[in-house]
Amino acid sequence: MTATQWANAVLYNSLGRYEEAYVAAERGCEHPQELGGPFIRSLIELVEAAARSGRPARAAEAARRLDEMARASGTDWALGTSASARAQVSDGSAADALYRESIERLDRTEVRVTLARGRLLYGEWLRRENRRVDAREQLDIAYEMFSRMGAEAFAERARRELQATGLTVRKRTAEARTTLTAQEAQIARLAGDGLTNPEIGAQLFISPHTVEWHLRKIFVKLGIVSRKQISTTLLKGTAATA
Repeated sequence: MTATQWANAVLYNSLGRYEEAYVAAERGCEHPQELGGPFIRSLIELVEAAARSGRPARAAEAARRLDEMARASGTDWALGTSASARAQVSDGSAADALYRESIERLDRTEVRVTLARGRLLYGEWLRRENRRVDAREQLDIAYEMFSRMGAEAFAERARRELQATGLTVRKRTAEARTTLTAQEAQIARLAGDGLTNPEIGAQLFISPHTVEWHLRKIFVKLGIVSRKQISTTLLKGTAATA
């Protein structure tokens, strides 16, 4: 039953139906003696659902409990997840620092869904703070990740947020998944010229981590495994779209 309620909470959060997510997450947290995955994951969903449904005190309580368990665990996944939860119940520079910590830690794990959700939450927060350019960077990455995973509801949520920043975003098609975007093509050219990730980031005003994320996508789209292959592949006429 705990696992079922957790799954419901994930579904409703992905759809932005936070009242229903809150009810499901609370039910998933009814048996704290079950310290396995479903209970902890229900607690994670509870933070988001409570914060988005106007229950800040309940969200803060759940975030505090998560943090206690995360510190005992000490893994990047646990600490990154806790940082994201605490960011959702924080404001200003404190929230910003926690979102950044969350993404940095989760980027060192293999749990890509959690990383994508962390970027989505950060992007949504940035948009509400009227930091549209920063928001677009996080939301675009989240949208791409969710689209590749087939997490359609979360991808649609990211797409709507991107549109709210003023961008027109088309749903990904099979062709779009194999064609470089304009930014990817620019990063590919710079990487092919021998520039490092920090150097590319400095030119394009994005972080080295974002450059690395784009390069991973570029490798998949071009069917290559190293930076040395980029220039040769681009010369064969790989297309780019705006």
